[in-house]
Amino acid sequence: QVHLVESGGGLVQPGGSLRLSCAASGIVFSRYTMYWYRQAPGKERELVAAVTGDVRTNYAESVKGRFTISRDNAKNTVYLQMNSLKPEDTAVYYCRSQWFGYDYWGQGTQVTVSS
Repeated sequence: QVHLVESGGGLVQPGGSLRLSCAASGIVFSRYTMYWYRQAPGKERELVAAVTGDVRTNYAESVKGRFTISRDNAKNTVYLQMNSLKPEDTAVYYCRSQWFGYDYWGQGTQVTVSS
């Protein structure tokens, strides 16, 4: 059974930082491209960042230079380091793993950026 469990969300002031983690089980983690998505209230879910099995990364324009995605294959975990957070970064953040037709999502973690 596959599980993706996100953690690290919370309330942070504008300009602050958070690090999200997504721990995976039940998959051969190193094969999978890992993604972070987010969904703000009333908006569609959007891609934030991705990292392939060979550690190529991709970012949404809105987070480039502020967010960093990384992976630790020994720990079956993907991270999202978020710096210089803005109120518009407020959303539920979701982890996704994908390898060919195998596609799994986590339950999400809330990130709120507010003073």
